Amino acid sequence: MTSTIIKDEIQLSDEQQVALDLLKSGDNVFLTGGAGSGKSFVVRELMKELDSESMPILASTGAAAVLLGGRTFHSFFGIGIMEGGFEATVTRGLKDKKLLKRLAKVDGVVIDEISMIPGEALAAAEYLSQMARESTLPWGGMRVIAVGDFGQLPPVTMAGKKRDWCFQHEVWKKTNFLIYQLKYNQRVQESEYLEVLDQIRRGKLDDKGRNFLNSRVRNHDEDEPGTRLFPRREQSEFYNQKKLKEINQDEFAIPSIYFGEEKFITSLKKNAPVAEELKLKKDCRVLFLKNDAQKRYVNGTRGTVVEIESDHIIVKKDLRDRAGFGREIKVEKMQFSLLDPDGNIKASVIQFPLALAYATTIHKSQGATIDELWCDLSSLWEPGQAYVALSRLRDSSGLHIVRWSERSIITDPAVSLFYSQIDPI
Repeated sequence: MTSTIIKDEIQLSDEQQVALDLLKSGDNVFLTGGAGSGKSFVVRELMKELDSESMPILASTGAAAVLLGGRTFHSFFGIGIMEGGFEATVTRGLKDKKLLKRLAKVDGVVIDEISMIPGEALAAAEYLSQMARESTLPWGGMRVIAVGDFGQLPPVTMAGKKRDWCFQHEVWKKTNFLIYQLKYNQRVQESEYLEVLDQIRRGKLDDKGRNFLNSRVRNHDEDEPGTRLFPRREQSEFYNQKKLKEINQDEFAIPSIYFGEEKFITSLKKNAPVAEELKLKKDCRVLFLKNDAQKRYVNGTRGTVVEIESDHIIVKKDLRDRAGFGREIKVEKMQFSLLDPDGNIKASVIQFPLALAYATTIHKSQGATIDELWCDLSSLWEPGQAYVALSRLRDSSGLHIVRWSERSIITDPAVSLFYSQIDPI
């Protein structure tokens, strides 16, 4: 879970308190809500009181698991990439004694970013839980908390195949979730922008929405501040390095330090938020990749490098950052770890929790808060991409659209139908 809504000194809202109480109730719960509604904040509050051994939090991707300090859904339930389909996957799982023991002893799980979990994967996990716990109850009596927004990024689907939303699978109905929907946007307060975001989430723009987007179209000025959002990783990496080269300062290349089992290190290099080599210059723009235990910054905080030393970096945070108001902070290296399905650390990397902040991908921006962004919405292809991109802002004053096309405002009709039919508490 990667939300960067800065709430360190903010109390739960009334609806968030209701949600938290429901998550503590013992029932199976699906916590949903649009971008910026505070789902991650509620779950963080819940996890303060839960034992991660008896109620682990599971991420939908390896990258999210490294940031969470948790495990992936697929590894925890022993389903991997579902090679060979449902039958082959559960057959392999039933032969794995460690897996069956793990599933038998937990009280339940918290599944983060449930929208990215395919229905077939959810069904395999549920079946294996029943077998491991020797119970015909849904999930063998294991408690399930699911968190996410189906209006954002979808499950990975092979070309030509129907998108496998988990809410369309029989296992979703069988789980009998109590549904709570956070409706108040904690990030955006601007009513006109909220209305446009709602239209984009539903994939139905009216003339007012079109005029709003058109009014934010600008020719791209690379000298202007703000984060660039790209749909593809190579685009964001190219732009970051291009902007770094423009700074007339010495470049520092800081290698990441890895330790652990070789095969897990290979996986960690693929999934860790830090690069194998961090390249920085004095005066370059950076963003933080992890929450700070001292609450000086959170994942997504932005700033400018003031000083680079071997054991620390001084970063002046942006003035609009509500957690510190532009003060300089000393940043030290942190450890990012990859856990095995049983929660044991198998590989770790030590590096400064920083990355260049000139550009990132729409996918990686999910959960982040950005004060000013530039984006090209002319050729997106996934449901929810445009919504994820535009919902990063606190207000529309920081929105600069290079191009946009109504063909990029995509919502899967199945998602629209799902939300129209749910009966949240």
